[in-house]
Amino acid sequence: MRYLPKSPAEREQMLKAIGAKAIDDLFSTIPAEYRLTRDLDVPRQQGESEIVSYFKAAGQKNATDYASFLGAGCYRHYRPVVIDALVQRGEFLTSYTPYQAEITQGTLQAIFEFQTMIAELTGMDVANASMYDGSTGAAEAVLMAMRVTSRQKAVVASTVHPEYREVLQTYLRYRDLPTAEIGYVPDSGRVDLKALEADVTEETAAVLVQSPNFFGVIEDIPAIAEIAHKKGALLIVSIAEAVSLGVVRPPVEADIVSMEAQSFGVALSYGGPFCGVIAAKEQYLRQMPGRLAGQTVDGNGNRGFVLTLSTREQHIRREKATSNICTNQALVALMATIFLTVYGKEGIRELAEHNLAKAAYAAKTLSAQPGAKLLFKDSPRFHEFVLQTQEPAAQWSQRLLDEKIVGGLDLGRWYPELKNATLWCATEVTARETIDHAAKVLAAAPVEA
Repeated sequence: MRYLPKSPAEREQMLKAIGAKAIDDLFSTIPAEYRLTRDLDVPRQQGESEIVSYFKAAGQKNATDYASFLGAGCYRHYRPVVIDALVQRGEFLTSYTPYQAEITQGTLQAIFEFQTMIAELTGMDVANASMYDGSTGAAEAVLMAMRVTSRQKAVVASTVHPEYREVLQTYLRYRDLPTAEIGYVPDSGRVDLKALEADVTEETAAVLVQSPNFFGVIEDIPAIAEIAHKKGALLIVSIAEAVSLGVVRPPVEADIVSMEAQSFGVALSYGGPFCGVIAAKEQYLRQMPGRLAGQTVDGNGNRGFVLTLSTREQHIRREKATSNICTNQALVALMATIFLTVYGKEGIRELAEHNLAKAAYAAKTLSAQPGAKLLFKDSPRFHEFVLQTQEPAAQWSQRLLDEKIVGGLDLGRWYPELKNATLWCATEVTARETIDHAAKVLAAAPVEA
C-alpha cells in the first residue's frame, strides 16, 4: 500500500479528538531548550513521480555488466528462476514465527528439509534452522564448544576468513575469553600443524579452522582433528563456500560445522542477508543455538512438524538460553532448500566439478602471464587461488576495471607478508572468454621509459 499523508483537515480533527490545539502541544513535556526551532536540513518534499525518477537515476550509477573474479566468502552462482517464484509466495514471504504448529506446517516442513539436507552434506547428525550468516555461525560455534567442554580458550587458524575472526573477537571481547591464533605454512597455505599442536592444551575448548580456507586451500581435517581431540578440545570447521561439498569430502571428523549457505541460491545483494548454519554431532544437540524443527506424527498417525528445540531467550528463561540470537533466516534458508532440491545430489556434484574446472583453467592461464606466480600451487584447492604479481595490484586492477572486469582481492590488508598477492575466484558463471581476456590485460604491464 502506498503512503497517503493525512490532510490538514484530518489533522485538525485528530488534534480535536485528543484535546490538543496544535501539534506542538504533543511535545509540551519537552523543555524549550531541547526543542529544535528551525527546519530540518533535508531536501524539500517530492512527489511520487519525482522520487521514482530520483531512484532510477541513482540506479544508473551502479556498476552493471562487470565480470568479477571476487570470492572471499561471497560467491556468484547461477540462481534458478524458480527460487524467487516460490519464495515470493505470500505463505512464505509474510509468514510469522512458526509457534503454532497446526497452522505453520509448510514453513516447518521447509525448515526440516533444510536441516536434513545440511546434515547430509556436512556429515553431521543434526543441523539447526539457520543462523544469521557464516561469521556469526562460527562465533556461536566457539561459544557452544566452550559450554560443552566447560573450558575458556579457543585456538583459531589465521586462514579462517579475516572478517569471521573479527566477529569472533567482538563476541569474546567483553567475556574475557582468551584466543590464540595459529599461522600457516608458507609453502602450502595450510594450518601449521606443529604450531597447532604446541598451542592446544587441556584448557582449549575449541579449535576453529576453515576448509577450503581463505586462500582457497583445503585443510587436512583428519590431522587437525587428531590434534584437537588428543587434548579434549572440540574441532569446529567453518565452510564459507557451501558448493565445495559437492566434491570435497565433508569434515566428518569435526564436532561442529559452521557454514555459510549463500552459494545455494542466495543472491549477493551487496553483502546480505545471507544464511548461516550450525551442524553438530548429536550429543551436542542441547547446546546448539537457535531453533530446530522436528518431525513427528499426530494423533491419527499422520506426518507432522513441530519446533522441537528453541534454546533461545524468547522461549525460555534468559539464563538458560544458549544464545541471544533472536531469529533464524527462514526465508533465505528456503532459497537454499529450493536450490538443493532443484539440483539434487548429482547436480550439486556436477556444479562443484564445473567450478573446480573453471578455477583450474583460470589459475593455469593467469599464472602463465609474465610476472605472475601461483602460490600454494601444490596444495588441493577448490575454486579460489592466490596469485602473486610483480606489479602492484592497484595498477593491473585499474586496467581490468577499464575493461569492465573486477580482479582478485588484495590480501595485503590482512596478510602483510603476502606482498602483491591477490585472491581470485572462478565459478560456473565465469566465462572462459573472460578468463582469457583478464590474462591479456594482466600481461599488458606498462612499458617503463
